[in-house]
Amino acid sequence: MSELCPCGFGLTYGECCGRFHRGEANAPTAVALMRSRYVAFVLNEVAYLRETWHPSSRPARLTLPRDRRWTGLDVLATSGGGIFDVEGTVEFAAHYRTGGRDGAQAERSRFVREDGRWFYVAAV
Repeated sequence: MSELCPCGFGLTYGECCGRFHRGEANAPTAVALMRSRYVAFVLNEVAYLRETWHPSSRPARLTLPRDRRWTGLDVLATSGGGIFDVEGTVEFAAHYRTGGRDGAQAERSRFVREDGRWFYVAAV
């Protein structure tokens, strides 16, 4: 995939979130993980979503809606979540289209870093 990454960062998928999805690197910040998780929703990468979900809150099963087409991501605010932090939050709006209607999922998500890897914990 040589087109721009759906996360909106401005790099190609291969240079951006693709390397996280392929396991070549771990997301270095909470916002990078959040962006890569958004792209996993876009591409239906359920295994990546489960791997990056903290075990304390990871659902036993994860099924993505088949009729939802993700159309864009806006990162609204961040707190912590940098390369030297162990916790962080990211506020975002993920836009989608389903059933001929536009919508958005707005969320403030909590992330933690353990053993050098960031994990999504939950919406706060």
